[in-house]
Amino acid sequence: MTSAAAPSAAAPQNYLGGIALRLLAMASLSLMFVVVKYIDRAGIHIVESLFWRQALVLPFLLLWVKATGGFASLRTNRIGAHTRRMLMGLTGMACNFGGMILLPMAEATTISLSVPIFAVIFAALLLGEATGWQRWSAVIIGFVGVLVVLDPLASFAGGFGGAHGLGTLVALAGAIMTALITIAVRDLGRTENAATIVFWFSLLSMVPLGIALPFVFTPHSGSEWLLLLALGFLGAIVQMSLTGALRLAPVAVVIPMDYSSLLWAIAAGWWFFGTLPADTTWVGAPLIVASGLFIAWREHRRHIARPKEVAA
Repeated sequence: MTSAAAPSAAAPQNYLGGIALRLLAMASLSLMFVVVKYIDRAGIHIVESLFWRQALVLPFLLLWVKATGGFASLRTNRIGAHTRRMLMGLTGMACNFGGMILLPMAEATTISLSVPIFAVIFAALLLGEATGWQRWSAVIIGFVGVLVVLDPLASFAGGFGGAHGLGTLVALAGAIMTALITIAVRDLGRTENAATIVFWFSLLSMVPLGIALPFVFTPHSGSEWLLLLALGFLGAIVQMSLTGALRLAPVAVVIPMDYSSLLWAIAAGWWFFGTLPADTTWVGAPLIVASGLFIAWREHRRHIARPKEVAA
């Protein structure tokens, strides 16, 4: 995989625009996960949820493409990279959906905030990015926060059984996959616009999901179809905003905006489901947030210093 850190000449950087899109994505994502939990309570299989989440994105996306750049902008010479992104995306989405279904929203969201920690590790391993002791220290602190939230001693004593133990593992897998997806999307953003990346992700995912759908599909009431429609609509907003943010600004600039999702998750969990974060979440979340913000601050400092070094 080629470096995803350098901005493309074909993709002008707009930090404020990237930040605004990421904030919009986090608010929409929290609402989407509320819908996911209601869909699960209605007895709809997670594979079917994923199918309609992807299928219903396409009409909204095509309308947006027609109104902006035209269908010619969807052409690509990187179908292999889009296919890899699709496989990672479906896996990550299934884990994120599963984590939200099995855990309270705030707890699942806190685990998902470990994405910057894994992103640093993968950037060092896969992209060969230099990672000094300060960022590695932040990674270690973040991992301590993740362990506190996961409460592995209690989970291990129960054999990671039950919905909570399984949910923590699924949510953690989702965070790891999201970190990989972040790097993959940043790489694709060097040559592809946001609409192209989302279009091929949604279209290619119809193949495996379409094959699986007949085995899990059930008839739905009008209210259930409304939930599925809301899932697709919110998914379109989330997908376009996330991808657009990574195209407009570096990962280190937009990732800190993800912490706003914790506030949305706490409020939504309390309002819709009457749940509040566990005690371990209150303790571990500040460590995860502090780690991610420090990583972002270090990246920002490096971004400022780099042009000065080149000029010197």
